[in-house]
Amino acid sequence: MPAAPLTTPTRQVRLARAAVAALFLTNGAVFFNIVPRYPQIKAELGLSNAVFGTALAAHPVGALLAGLLAGAAIRRFRSARVASMGIVVTTVATLFIPFVPNWVAFGGVLFVVGALDAIVDVAQNAHGLRVQRLYGRSIVNSLHGVWSIGAVLGGLMGSAAAGLDIPLAVHLGISATLFSVTALVAYRFLLPGPEDAERPAEAQDGEPSRRAGRRSFTGAAVRMLAALGVLAACGTLVEDAGASWGALYLSGDLRTDAATAGLAVVALQVAMTVGRLSGDRVVDRFGQRTVVRAGGALAAIGMGAALAMPSVPAALAGFALAGLGVATLVPAAMHTADELPGLPAGAGLTIVSWLLRGGFLLSPPLVGFVADLTSLRVGLLSVVLAGAVTFVLGRVLVNRTPA
Repeated sequence: MPAAPLTTPTRQVRLARAAVAALFLTNGAVFFNIVPRYPQIKAELGLSNAVFGTALAAHPVGALLAGLLAGAAIRRFRSARVASMGIVVTTVATLFIPFVPNWVAFGGVLFVVGALDAIVDVAQNAHGLRVQRLYGRSIVNSLHGVWSIGAVLGGLMGSAAAGLDIPLAVHLGISATLFSVTALVAYRFLLPGPEDAERPAEAQDGEPSRRAGRRSFTGAAVRMLAALGVLAACGTLVEDAGASWGALYLSGDLRTDAATAGLAVVALQVAMTVGRLSGDRVVDRFGQRTVVRAGGALAAIGMGAALAMPSVPAALAGFALAGLGVATLVPAAMHTADELPGLPAGAGLTIVSWLLRGGFLLSPPLVGFVADLTSLRVGLLSVVLAGAVTFVLGRVLVNRTPA
């Protein structure tokens, strides 16, 4: 029998929430452990910037090519197993990095890591949404906030290892052991049963009606998935603007020092993390459609004002407002995709996650192309555009937590 929504979550449900949060934390920490060691890897392999950048591009390419397999993996093995065991396999893959002989092998490892990460990402979100249905209120934003905390912790761990001159093989061995054990322990407390176990009874009418649902909703589902994919890509574009271009904008256009320039991405990520950790309460009160549309307006107005009145304080405030504005956007798009009728388990999440990663791949060259034609200040108007598109398309989102 399908589980009914719980007003007061049972101990099992609370443990499942803690377990899936541990997976989000671990998923964020694994890859960001490697990032601070990039200068060492680049130097040891003797790579130019162009060749090193080409190797790094293998990560999003792997994610794009493998991302569409996530739904099938979830239906076959269930989200709990795919997420937890996928993290273990990912940590094992990272152990090959210290031994790569050239940039092709390095890119190959990153390709595998990116492919695994895409599948794990969909699976952990699918399981987080299962737990959310039992809570009867929003929790998915806090899970994404925990991922951000994991990314910061992983970056600090990698930075400390680099600063202490710990051999890369030893560092990644410690990382793999720590996060594999975390994922395996978390697996014991994840929800059992099929992926649809927590959905209302009317959503589980058996295979014949699911096939009929697919025929009835195919056109509507495609249009909705396209809109949700654009929304998710808007979120990635804003996030990438801070990561890829924030420091360059402050150091180039605003002529600030390197330390201050680095605060652009910090301002965006900190604001985004705060927004995600507090976002569930706001979403429960006002609905995620309202919150996302208001956030899109905030991002557009905040970044637009910062670009109209260029200064270091204004730029940092603009990046912070942009990060805060899109904090709940990706979780909301994933939630709505997972609630679309007439789709197999995990299919909506898989497609939206795939389009989201396409945004990460296309955003840097798009902004760079506009910046080369005009200026980076004009290129960063893409953040304003993303906020405006979010405000317009945000109306397609589900405005409630699942019952």
